[in-house]
Amino acid sequence: MLTEVFLETFKLNGLLITAGDQLVKELNLTSARWKVLGALSQSGNSMTVPEIARTMGQSRQAVQRLANEMTNDGLLEPVANPNHQKAKLICITDKGQDIYKKVMDKQVPWANTIAHEIKEADLESVVSTLKFLNRYLGHSS
Repeated sequence: MLTEVFLETFKLNGLLITAGDQLVKELNLTSARWKVLGALSQSGNSMTVPEIARTMGQSRQAVQRLANEMTNDGLLEPVANPNHQKAKLICITDKGQDIYKKVMDKQVPWANTIAHEIKEADLESVVSTLKFLNRYLGHSS
């Protein structure tokens, strides 16, 4: 049964990326860029690239590439890190915050439409299971 959960999760991940790309396309974003903006917005703080990568479950290299592109687009800004001379902190700019707000203005109604089809108790069970798997796999790797 757990293998089936894994396989369905892999499939869902692909579908979420495709749907996310469509949702944010008119804002000149991708799901990957959306995840970077989301990681920074949700944290409420500046983060290093490795911290963003861990939050997103992505490689540091992939996030570094995105951070560089998004800095060039004015969505992010690297600033000095008082705790590490080489590892800059990444801040979301006002432009990035504005774009993220527009994304969430699109995402919330989209998610609510889907959520109306699912029982709240089922969603709570899924979240609990996914959090357990993330913790378990995060500690075993």
